[in-house]
Amino acid sequence: MLSKAEVIEILKPFKDPYLHRTFEETGAIQEITIKEEKNHVSLKLAIGNPNSAEQMQLQQEIVNALKKEGAATVGLRFSKLPDEVMQKYEGAAKKSKEAELLGGQDDVNFISVASGKGGVGKSTVTVNLAVALARLGKKVGIVDADIYGFSVPDMMGVENRPQVRGEKIIPVERFGVKIVSMGFFVEDNSPIIWRGPMLGKMLTSFFKEVEWGDLDYLLLDLPPGTGDMALDVHSMLPSSKELIVTTPHPTAAFVAARAGQMALKTEHEILGVIENMAYFESTLTGQKEYVFGQGGGDKLAEVLKTDVLGRLPLQQPYEEEDEFAPGVYQKDHPTGNIFLKIADKITKKFDE
Repeated sequence: MLSKAEVIEILKPFKDPYLHRTFEETGAIQEITIKEEKNHVSLKLAIGNPNSAEQMQLQQEIVNALKKEGAATVGLRFSKLPDEVMQKYEGAAKKSKEAELLGGQDDVNFISVASGKGGVGKSTVTVNLAVALARLGKKVGIVDADIYGFSVPDMMGVENRPQVRGEKIIPVERFGVKIVSMGFFVEDNSPIIWRGPMLGKMLTSFFKEVEWGDLDYLLLDLPPGTGDMALDVHSMLPSSKELIVTTPHPTAAFVAARAGQMALKTEHEILGVIENMAYFESTLTGQKEYVFGQGGGDKLAEVLKTDVLGRLPLQQPYEEEDEFAPGVYQKDHPTGNIFLKIADKITKKFDE
């Protein structure tokens, strides 16, 4: 017959599957009841993420361990740990999960760039923000996670393919930014017809099988909307912060709010809103024309309780004969300068 002291000893090696802390550290053991006549052990445990697949796995392991040591039957009840315990350990747990994806790096800042719909310039923002961060001296990478609509290599004028060294993929680098995209693994711009599980595996490979080296920031160009791929990213990167891209049109902002609400529901912090195609400025007169209306970015920021970090005009990068990169704004371009200011704001937000 097991005693309470023996039950506590048996539970000592177990860790909370979400916080990766021992039961002793989190104070998980709430109650132990032993019914001698039935040789039954009843436990009440508090964990970080109850009613999850991890809880089911933990439950089975605890039952097996107690039965191995002599219990005939085991009853388990789970509750959620108090807020003060979660606040103490949750940040480190999230970083630990992400560090595992990147081979142990635990100081990378993840920025997910999202939109409610396609065609609002999400990839343009991802590419130019990454380049702007690199111009500020940061070590930057991009994961082109828009598996069906990959466009980062073309926008950055990348013509090389990643190399393989041992079991690791070496990302292509341009403008000081390391890049991995589905576009590198598709021949002749073929359509992607994979289903969810295969896509999720490819996304995991973009983290685990790529030799990223030291990074300060890793940007993810998410698929538009709130589908499976976007949810997978939220699950993989629990501490990623999010930028929401919209146009000034009220309908675009309304749709973009869904992507922002998904971020909030999955406990991701929103860095801010980027309003793209905010206006067209005539080079002849300097007059601004608000082609897609006004106010969408402000309304979206209000709904999501965040700020508009920048407004980007309708304007092409300068044409350069010796450097092909159709989506990258030069440092001395007015829009390139706007991106530098946005990048500076973002680095300060991460330093807060």
